[in-house]
Amino acid sequence: MSPEKTADHSPDTMQKLVYMANQIGKFFASQGEGRAVAGTLDHLKRFWDPRMRAQIVQHLDAGGAGLDPAVRTAVEQLKQAVN
Repeated sequence: MSPEKTADHSPDTMQKLVYMANQIGKFFASQGEGRAVAGTLDHLKRFWDPRMRAQIVQHLDAGGAGLDPAVRTAVEQLKQAVN
């Protein structure tokens, strides 16, 4: 099976993760950028499976296409927390 067809790394899966992360960020956006970053980071840490967190960090490392600015910052902080 080719890499783009595997469930964990398919473009569709990554698009869904980006969409979900951005939706979380949008939920917190009305509370200001700082709260959007902190709230998104907290949500990713508490509710996302470790594999999902690893995939969104990999997506960031590959350029992070589609991530909203506050979400990008939250994923950058998530990456720092893991390392």
